[in-house]
Amino acid sequence: MSRNKLNIILVGIALILVLVGCNSEGVPTESGSGDSESTAGETNPDARVLRIQSVLPATADEVFMLQEFANDVEALTEGSLKFEILPAGSVVGVDETLDAVDSGLLDGGFAWTHYWSGKHPAAMLFGSPVAGAGVGIDNIAFLSWFQYGGGKELYDQLWDEMGVNVKGFMLQPVGPEALGWFSEPIETMDDFRQYRFRTPPGIPGQTYNDIGVASVAMGGGDILPALEAGTIDAAEWCCPKPDSVFGFQKVLKHYYLQGLHQVVVNADLYLNGDVWDSLTPREQTAIEVAANASLSKAMSYRIIENGKALKDLTENHGVILHDTPEDYFTEYMDAARASLEKNAAENEFFAEVWNSQREFAEVAVPFWAGAQTSNAQLGRAFADSLD
Repeated sequence: MSRNKLNIILVGIALILVLVGCNSEGVPTESGSGDSESTAGETNPDARVLRIQSVLPATADEVFMLQEFANDVEALTEGSLKFEILPAGSVVGVDETLDAVDSGLLDGGFAWTHYWSGKHPAAMLFGSPVAGAGVGIDNIAFLSWFQYGGGKELYDQLWDEMGVNVKGFMLQPVGPEALGWFSEPIETMDDFRQYRFRTPPGIPGQTYNDIGVASVAMGGGDILPALEAGTIDAAEWCCPKPDSVFGFQKVLKHYYLQGLHQVVVNADLYLNGDVWDSLTPREQTAIEVAANASLSKAMSYRIIENGKALKDLTENHGVILHDTPEDYFTEYMDAARASLEKNAAENEFFAEVWNSQREFAEVAVPFWAGAQTSNAQLGRAFADSLD
């Protein structure tokens, strides 16, 4: 063996030993690798545990993805920071979640930011901008605005505008949400107006009221009991997988996928501001990195899980899919735009956020809508071939 070859081998062995022995100063060791499951299974006696209350039961799909995020944070911090995820109502009621985070009663909360529209109307523009903010923004275009169009900076400002001591992180973009579930087919908006319909809180729900639909806001866990009791007789929640977890198919069989009320909807993590400030720079970076990863992972997870759930609903539970009546789109879009304009005229920060979304849409949506048209036709052609 030549001396040059021997030197190369020795250098390679030394490099491997350095990498294997490296921990907090470089690449993680085997026990501290990026595998979130292995890290989560180990015990760090010095770990800090943050208590996060969700607005959902522990079985909800969103909580599964929240745990994925928590596992990633734990792995990235090598176990120094963990999250204990509490189901809705564990410490405070759903409506009190953000206030409990603000006061420090909870380290953090998990919800959709439009839940806090009563504190500031602009919360809707981040949590569920009604009808795509009236400017054609879908869930993927929304992420483009949020990450590269100035949205994140405005999102950070939102908490100051609300007057709460909170640091927010967008985690789970979903959309478009289904129009909802009905006991009988609806052919026109006149048919729709015969139902008492569970809707989201805030402007999306108010927009239904504006077009004559009896809108009733309630939490996800209350919907099935309300349907069974006859308090409501139609409902929306999200999409095939979360809807099936709540069991709407047990009561209603007519399902409409195309809706405008929440073309975009985002579930977020809220940390108490003092808790956030007390974290180490590494822990803060880990949360930010895991949050960005969650944006992609949540969308990927939703596509396959909703596909499997829809197949199960139609093949095994007697659910019938329908196309949404054409007059719904014009009526809802017109009412949504009027509501957006009214709020922009009344609130300066709302107007600032909405103008940012409109300026983004003027540049991005013409391209994205054109590209998505070909994607939709491609998918429709394949879906039709399965019939």
